Amino acid sequence: MHSELANKTLEAARRVNRTIATAESCTGGMVSAALTEIAGSSDVVVCGFTTYANSAKEMMLGVASETLAQHGAVSTEVAEQMARGAVARSDARTSVSITGIAGPGGSDFKPEGRVCFALFDEPTDTCLTETIEFGALGRTHVRCAARDHALGMLIRFFESQ
Repeated sequence: MHSELANKTLEAARRVNRTIATAESCTGGMVSAALTEIAGSSDVVVCGFTTYANSAKEMMLGVASETLAQHGAVSTEVAEQMARGAVARSDARTSVSITGIAGPGGSDFKPEGRVCFALFDEPTDTCLTETIEFGALGRTHVRCAARDHALGMLIRFFESQ
């Protein structure tokens, strides 16, 4: 499934002349890995930031410590700053970011399976954010679902251009 989505993502990006950076937390680089698994993807994929710790989000992507303190790492506000930071710190024109709780665990306030996403496109100055409640599917399934959702976000955005 993910290889089909990754292929479709690369094709859609090529049609609109976009390059991609990823900024991933709970998926640990799965989106970047899915895209770069495909031979020839280097014309689209610039880089992937795996920023699992909050300190990495701050250092590598420029996420504000105030945003982390106010909203927590699992928030659309942090996802947006991650996505904007990935474009600002690379030659990519478009980025997708993921931050969430893959599990096991979570809390009543931020349950297992909650994942926040952002897509930032520099040429159109568009930033889309969303939160998906995948539920307590188990760590592997939440991570795979998040990877596939991020690829789908990129496809839908590129197809709308």
